[in-house]
Amino acid sequence: MNLTDTLLGEAWYWAAWAVWVPLFALCAFTAPWGRLRDPERLNVWLGMVVLLTLIWSLKAGVKPGLVLHLLGATVFTLSFGPALAFVGLSLVMLGVALNEGAGAFAYAINALLLGGLGVLFSQGLFRLFSWIFPRHFFVYIFVNAFLGSALTIVGVGFGISALLALAGAYAWDYLIEEYFLYFLLLGFSEAWLSGTVMTLFVVYRPNWVLTFDDTRYLVGK
Repeated sequence: MNLTDTLLGEAWYWAAWAVWVPLFALCAFTAPWGRLRDPERLNVWLGMVVLLTLIWSLKAGVKPGLVLHLLGATVFTLSFGPALAFVGLSLVMLGVALNEGAGAFAYAINALLLGGLGVLFSQGLFRLFSWIFPRHFFVYIFVNAFLGSALTIVGVGFGISALLALAGAYAWDYLIEEYFLYFLLLGFSEAWLSGTVMTLFVVYRPNWVLTFDDTRYLVGK
């Protein structure tokens, strides 16, 4: 998580920029910015950007690109929807890149791997769980928030590992044994942190959460 400028071939970085630029423009154009007209929600959105910038900067690793840190994409996506979440996570990645003073060329691929995949898995799992499970408060908390966040970070870890192996940066066996397996452990931390935050949100500030509706999860309509 957070690849360096020289770890992959240049073609990978240019391809990432070619995908990230239109995707970011699409999300910025279609995002429900009206939700942020409420000063309270705007402060929450900006607060998530700042907090995740700090969390993403606190990472552990021994080799270039093979670092680990919490993600927070599920909380962002459930609270504000995929478009605002991707824009926010792209800003988080920008803050991390500026803070480290390097990684400008790798910015797009990092934003896609962490923000793009994180939002994709979070939103996809939310839709899947909403289709499979009944509309219930505890389903939202324990399945969408807790389980969804754990599966999201594991999915992101697998995506990064697959890309590194495909690009020839590291051997697949090495990535599985020395890198991806740690995402399974990290999934527990991600689940507890994200699940706890979402529980506090829906209990005390449900108006902060775009995907939570009292009439759907409490009344069952």
